[in-house]
Amino acid sequence: MSINRCSYLFSRLRRHVSTRAVRLAGRSCHVSSGRSLLTKQHPSRSVVSSRSFTSSSSKAPDTSLFVPISLKTDVYADGSVGAELTQPLDKSELLKILNRFYKRKEMQKLASENGLDARLFHQAFVNFRKYILELTTLPADLHIILSDILCGAGHIDDIYPYFMRHAKTIFPMLDCMDDLRKISDLRVPANWYPEARAIQRKVIFHAGPTNSGKTYHAIQRYLTAKSGVYCGPLKLLAHEIFAKSNDAGVQCDLVTGEERTFANKDGRVSAHVACTIEMCNVTTPYEVAVIDEIQMIRDRSRGWAWTRALLGLCAEEIHVCGEPAAIDFIKELMCTTGEEVEVHTYQRLTPFSILDHAVESLDNLRPGDCIVCFSKNDIYSISRQIEARGSECAVIYGSLPPGTKLSQAKKFNDPDDPCKIMVATDAIGMGLNLSIKRVIFNSLMKPNVNEKGEKHLETISTSQALQIGGRAGRFSSKFKEGEVTTMHREDLPVLKEILSQTVDPIETAGLHPTAEQIEMFAYHLPDATLSNLIDIFVSLSQVDGLYFVCNIDDFKFLADMIQHIPLNLRSRYVFCTAPINKKQPFVCTSFLKFARQFSRDEPLTFEWVCRHVNWPVAPPKNIKDLVHLEAVHDVLDLYLWLSYRFMDMFPDTALIREVQRELDNIIQEGVQNITRLIRATDPTITSTLSGTVPRELGGDRKDAPRVRRTPSSQRQSGPRMDRSLTNRLVRDGLLTSEMLQQLQMEWSNGQTKDLINESAVDVKYSNKENGRKKTK
Repeated sequence: MSINRCSYLFSRLRRHVSTRAVRLAGRSCHVSSGRSLLTKQHPSRSVVSSRSFTSSSSKAPDTSLFVPISLKTDVYADGSVGAELTQPLDKSELLKILNRFYKRKEMQKLASENGLDARLFHQAFVNFRKYILELTTLPADLHIILSDILCGAGHIDDIYPYFMRHAKTIFPMLDCMDDLRKISDLRVPANWYPEARAIQRKVIFHAGPTNSGKTYHAIQRYLTAKSGVYCGPLKLLAHEIFAKSNDAGVQCDLVTGEERTFANKDGRVSAHVACTIEMCNVTTPYEVAVIDEIQMIRDRSRGWAWTRALLGLCAEEIHVCGEPAAIDFIKELMCTTGEEVEVHTYQRLTPFSILDHAVESLDNLRPGDCIVCFSKNDIYSISRQIEARGSECAVIYGSLPPGTKLSQAKKFNDPDDPCKIMVATDAIGMGLNLSIKRVIFNSLMKPNVNEKGEKHLETISTSQALQIGGRAGRFSSKFKEGEVTTMHREDLPVLKEILSQTVDPIETAGLHPTAEQIEMFAYHLPDATLSNLIDIFVSLSQVDGLYFVCNIDDFKFLADMIQHIPLNLRSRYVFCTAPINKKQPFVCTSFLKFARQFSRDEPLTFEWVCRHVNWPVAPPKNIKDLVHLEAVHDVLDLYLWLSYRFMDMFPDTALIREVQRELDNIIQEGVQNITRLIRATDPTITSTLSGTVPRELGGDRKDAPRVRRTPSSQRQSGPRMDRSLTNRLVRDGLLTSEMLQQLQMEWSNGQTKDLINESAVDVKYSNKENGRKKTK
């Protein structure tokens, strides 16, 4: 070895020994912090102390969300200095030493004080052991320490600083937990809006049931103001206020996620604006702001938008419209901002009654009836049965384009149109003025999402029943009194009980992490995925008793879908907030293609979109075609939504909107001929259908854990099941492969042979009813 090389090695040795001596001195003082002196800290990151993890006031993090990052190996400036200064390490003996270190209770306790709970300690150790045993060349200081221990010149506890250094490298959040907690502290959201806190706002609550005129009075004040903003839950409501304002001579702009319409031809911004609540501007000053349907502040998915509007709008007067159940909560929430609430209460303008008898048969329908279902399959089936009886019906459900909904509503409301019956989902609960005499609940079970984001079936709430049933006998319609009942006799007592109860008071408001908060998180955790950042944020977030963090499953679903696509964090965040229906495969595929094209910095042109959606499209020939066209409409909506966030990358907004209007007309024609489409979809079903209305529970079959059989007294005999029925049920989503396998097993055991006698349209069953008949 050359003299220069020896000098170099000895100088390195002196430096390593000196560093090691300092560490060992720290160990003799019980290594109070356990932080390696060699850990490279970013100057703006705070070093976490043991109090950060043991303080009772801090929320313990969910360490199952901490994902270790991959390390780049064999890239060390000191090369093989450690091996040259000492000797090669015996891997088998080294494994024994490491396992002894892992079992030492003192090390586990010390690690726990510095943020490594049992789960993280195990993960970090396994990673550390693999790192040492598989790495060709270890860092010199670590090699020397391990060599000393193997030779008996060091203590096994000397490994701890290097273990912690490694743990904080693969779990970088350990070194910045205090900063992460501060960023995710959501206990005082009112302070997020300094412009609103700088003025003294007057809050007026217009409280009343459906059809009480509460929103009307708020809008009258809005129209007389010098400037104003209307914030509604639906595009249809924003369109309605936009039209009313301009018809009244008050220039008003329209702002939704997918649309910007200016009252002035030259594009000047008007003093009044009608918008969907997510799109309201919390920095623009207004004289009057109207927040509609304030009870949705507790919505598990969208509640954050109402919280943001209520706390953040810069308006001299905030007019809040909604259920009386929200009054006390809004007063309490406004106490945190020092603003008083003035309450105006209203009574229903027309009578509203619950009938003492159920409809029971579609033969008993009469003009002005609206059958409410919670499944598109129910809508298809019932609408066909109605038209098989020689009556026309209008159809409205959530996934229809707004233009089609308005067209169907107009058809139903027209006194000269022969269509006098409507079949709809709960989409009629808001945004549509309908001339309904009697609301008929086909089912009282609705798919819902709980606090954990899990989907399940539950009985509709009192608030939902009032919202939907209250559409009957609307003021200014030709029916001066509203009626509510059920299709099935056994549901009527349940409906009466639901409507007899008071609406549950609102107790919490939703919050959602902002793009700025996630960006600050990403600064500290640059290698974490967006989905993981959101998970850690929610895990660490602290909220007081007035708030909750909204469900983020849809956000994470989109984040995971495009994780492999190279996007900057802000663009990735915006893409993941896009309002898409994740149940539609074509929409999800389009979303993925949009993100991929965007990442290549290639504009999404009109021609590109037309190729993707196969435009022009043909009129639907069956229900499957109609559902696909609805998905295409959603894809065009997605394009328009993104075009207002990335104008240069989605340049052909006008052309896409023109195509969307044309597509809306095609869908309208399809819905008007929905019976013909159903017949084309399922030609095997005869027109002589049973009078018993099917009660499929929800559109998402894997979320439908139980269905119910009609009592034998009401059951009609039907054709024996054949192979075509199985095919139809699978194709229509009423039967999954798992359900089919279970049925086959039950049939083979002779336990459910009585199902064979069910009608083709009566797919409900309950083993608790009618006994359990076993036949060969």
